[in-house]
Formats: sequence, C-alpha cells, structure tokens
Amino acid sequence: MTRHTSTQGLILTIRREGEAVNEMLASTHAERERALSASRTLIRYSANSIRATHRGEYEESRRLIAEADELRSTLEAGKRDHPEVYFGGYVEDALKEFVEAHATLAFAEGSALPTMDDLGVGPAVYIHGLAEAVGELRRLVLDRLRTDDTANCEDLLQIMDEVYAALVTVDYPDAVTRGLRRTTDVMRGVIERTRGDVTMALRQGSLERRLREISERMANDGRAG
Repeated sequence: MTRHTSTQGLILTIRREGEAVNEMLASTHAERERALSASRTLIRYSANSIRATHRGEYEESRRLIAEADELRSTLEAGKRDHPEVYFGGYVEDALKEFVEAHATLAFAEGSALPTMDDLGVGPAVYIHGLAEAVGELRRLVLDRLRTDDTANCEDLLQIMDEVYAALVTVDYPDAVTRGLRRTTDVMRGVIERTRGDVTMALRQGSLERRLREISERMANDGRAG
C-alpha cells in the first residue's frame, strides 16, 4: 500500500537529505585532500629511502622508512570512515612504494623482509611492492658488478627468481591483483637481462683469471730459462 505525504513533507525531506549529502561530501573531500598530501609525502620518503639504500646508507634508509610509516598510520586511520578514499588508487600507489622501499632495503643488506601484517597493507599492494623491488635489485646487481662483487650478485639474482616464482603463481583476475600479470611479464624480462649480465661478468672474470695464470706461468718459465 502506497503511503502518501504532503508536498511540504517531500520538500522537507529533500532539504534535509541535501544538507546531509553536503556534509558527508565535505567530509569526504577534506579526507581526500589530506590523503593526497600524505600520499605524495609518503612516496617521497619511500623514494628517498630507496636512493639511500643504493648508496649503502642503510641507517638513513631506515630513518626515512620510519617517517613514511607514520604517514601510513595516518592514512590507515581514515580507512574505516572513508574507504572510498583509501581504496581510490592513489593511496594504494603510495603504499606500494612504501613496500618497495622496505623490500629494497631488506634485499640489499640481507635483513628480514617485512610481511603484509608488519607493514599493514593488503595483498595486492604487497605483491606489487615486491614486484617493483625487482627493478631495484637489478640496479643493485649492476652496482655490484662494477665492483666485481659477483658472489653477492648471484645471491641477488636468486632473490629475483624467488620473487618472480612467488608472484607468477598468483593467478587471479586483474581486478583482484591490480594488473599483476602485466607486471610479472615485465619482471621476467628484467630478470633475464640481469641473468645475462651476471653470466657475462662471471665468464669475463674467469677468462681474466685464466689469462693471468698463463701470463704468470710464462713469466716464471722465462726467469727459469
């Protein structure tokens, strides 16, 4: 049975709901502006942490990560009241950089890799952060090759393989994984190029050692003669 109301009653409801909508959207807008600012700063701290890691300044990297974690906590606080902001894309992009900074530091110095629970992030953010760290691992490998630290390069290459092996088994729609399949395709190319660089460096190192041995033996034979 239809319940009838007066025109005045309809008008009052429209006005009341209009005011409520404005209040709610004003709150969402304020949270969005706050989240955007915090996300940009979080990305900056994470990027600077990664740069510090590549310079071998691990304490500075940890300090910057700690600064980033404070911002992550403030973003987390707004998730319950404004999930549409938290899951809007830009916050998750910032958190992905946060995971990448943590992973890069752990891989570079051989410390424990933080888990999803440790970092307070979801699975899609976590796996993309690990995937992005593979690119930083390639850079670490190339830096090591320049100093002839091939033993460490093989360790880093093994970590790259393990990250890829773990992520390539995550077989769910892109809407769930945030496009992980495309990311793993890129990862595979990065790993293969890195493997080629390491293999070439190892062969060159072996050849140089062999040539030195031959040169030393010929020199010793010449002195003996």
